[in-house]
Amino acid sequence: MEFVVEFTGHPNITAKHKTTLEITKEPYLTLKGDCIIGINSSASVKDLPEAMKNKIKSGGRIDFNLIVDDLSFSFFGFGHNDLTLSHPTDIVIRRSSFISERTLAIRSSVAAINVPRNIVELLRQGRRGELIISID
Repeated sequence: MEFVVEFTGHPNITAKHKTTLEITKEPYLTLKGDCIIGINSSASVKDLPEAMKNKIKSGGRIDFNLIVDDLSFSFFGFGHNDLTLSHPTDIVIRRSSFISERTLAIRSSVAAINVPRNIVELLRQGRRGELIISID
């Protein structure tokens, strides 16, 4: 099962956060949002298809592929039965096991700081990106 979230970069993207990675529907970004790698997203956790939400809540592995122009970066995280997947604007992927309404995955293999700097630079130029979410 696969779901694609489209988003836009922004000049204030720093991708320096060591424990989280976020994409948001919000149309703006301040420098404080150092976990945010994309704005104006096409979806939040609330918008995921119900069948996908159910699989995520079963606690399995979730694979992600971040694509910007011809560059891609793959990583993974895990679902959990306590996830609500109910936030109307945000998708947050966490290295920790912290759960909130914004959390899509926990125990992630990466955070924003791990996104390759050539991808971050393209996002700082305002390029469009895709986050492909895959779960078996």
